[in-house]
Amino acid sequence: QVHLVESGGGLVRPGGSLRLSCAVYGGTFGMGWFRQAPGQEREFVATIRWNGDTSYYADSVKGRFTISRDNAKNTVDLQMNGLKPEDTAVYYCAATPMVYSTQARDYVYWAQGTQVTVSS
Repeated sequence: QVHLVESGGGLVRPGGSLRLSCAVYGGTFGMGWFRQAPGQEREFVATIRWNGDTSYYADSVKGRFTISRDNAKNTVDLQMNGLKPEDTAVYYCAATPMVYSTQARDYVYWAQGTQVTVSS
């Protein structure tokens, strides 16, 4: 049985950093991070190929966020630097049977979500 467990998140000041981690139980998948702010649709943040050799980012986070994975530990992390107030959202990690994807509809398994708040 597949399930995902997130950790990390919290409150940080603008310009600060946070690291989100997602433990993956039950298989090896293409992985992604998405986020959803109040009143907005869920949006793509980053995705990484199952073997970790390819990753893609939303333009809004490119150069600030880094997705990585450790298949030996079955974890996928999102390092977030240079955080901005507009990064405030609930962040979700998700698993897809595809190699990777930027589309939420391709993801089958979702973690519970963790709140990230960027505020002074």
